[in-house]
Amino acid sequence: MGDVVDGSVPGLGRLLSEELARWPVGSAGVVVLDGEVVLGSAGAPGPFPWASVTKLLTALVVLHAADEGAVDLDEPAGPPGATVRHLLSHASGLSLDGEKVMAPPGRRRIYSNRGTELAAEHLERRTGRPFGEELAERVLGPLGMAGTRLQGSPAHGAHGPVRDLARLGRELLAPRWFPPGLLRTATRTSFEGLAGVLPGFGRQDPNDWGLGFEIRGRKRPHWTSPDNDPSTFGHFGQSGSFLWVDPEHSLACVAAGDTPFGPWAAEAWPRLSTRVLDAAAVQRRRAHGAGEDLR
Repeated sequence: MGDVVDGSVPGLGRLLSEELARWPVGSAGVVVLDGEVVLGSAGAPGPFPWASVTKLLTALVVLHAADEGAVDLDEPAGPPGATVRHLLSHASGLSLDGEKVMAPPGRRRIYSNRGTELAAEHLERRTGRPFGEELAERVLGPLGMAGTRLQGSPAHGAHGPVRDLARLGRELLAPRWFPPGLLRTATRTSFEGLAGVLPGFGRQDPNDWGLGFEIRGRKRPHWTSPDNDPSTFGHFGQSGSFLWVDPEHSLACVAAGDTPFGPWAAEAWPRLSTRVLDAAAVQRRRAHGAGEDLR
């Protein structure tokens, strides 16, 4: 991880290796972080396809541009009545991969790759620059994600090593480049109360979403642990990748691999997340006890 400090939780690497060995994949990698510290890692470095975890990158590019005044989140974009904010929060009414409008803007949470693509295209028109250049300048370069490439759609085309995914997780947990207000906007529910289908996990009511970032809330079932705080945010990808950040527990966990999402992941990922949360909690209790002994 280069400039990230290694301060591993004893046994966490072994725990992660045990969990990865149960996954029906060819190869995969996992990293767990607490701010600047890598608590544990295991598996292969990649690069791997990130699939829809790419949406986090695209949302951050658009939000960074909005913070600088290059685009307005509430200006018209996409289908009639929709805005950039609708597009990023899956509230524009657009179907998954086409231009078909399934509902009026702001009425339903309809997961849409096309909505994310239109947000990126809108930014290109505003700045007159290819989206790939915006991505490199606003996210990949500043975060040191030198191994990550966008190959195709800004909704699902990123490929990169697990260490780059961890760098993104580190920034989202303990921001150094992005203004704190930008991340608060990204990870606060937009258009509260909307119901919709969470791909792979069925209908959720409400189906909370920020701007590009899924918010755990009270969703059942879910790809994170039942023990993750409702404020947990992130995304998973159909390629077998995920990134979650739990602000309450001050933890981030990322994974990527070579095998598509399926029932195996719906079972394995929550179990892994539960074990990560438990291991970190035990370590913190021990550290707290040692501190009290020293006093």
